[in-house]
Amino acid sequence: MKFRLDGKDFSLQPVEEDEKTLFFIFKDLTSKEETYQAGRFLYTDRPVNNQVVLDFNKAENPPCAFTQFATCPLPPAQNRMDIEIKAGELKTH
Repeated sequence: MKFRLDGKDFSLQPVEEDEKTLFFIFKDLTSKEETYQAGRFLYTDRPVNNQVVLDFNKAENPPCAFTQFATCPLPPAQNRMDIEIKAGELKTH
């Protein structure tokens, strides 16, 4: 999925979750201090008229952010963005 944010073009590769949902695993520059360091998850509806709404306010920490007994997939290289996404769930302390 291609999108534009703050004048820059980005692309995120989704995982097809089910027939209604896309699943994005992404990492951005907030991962250093503000959000979970390994990345975050974002679920969206499938495209309508070839468009997807990426509401980063709904970005969430993966289960491994909360327990050492969970394993989580890491964001693929193409989903590591050189911009801060200042929305969604923050790092837990």
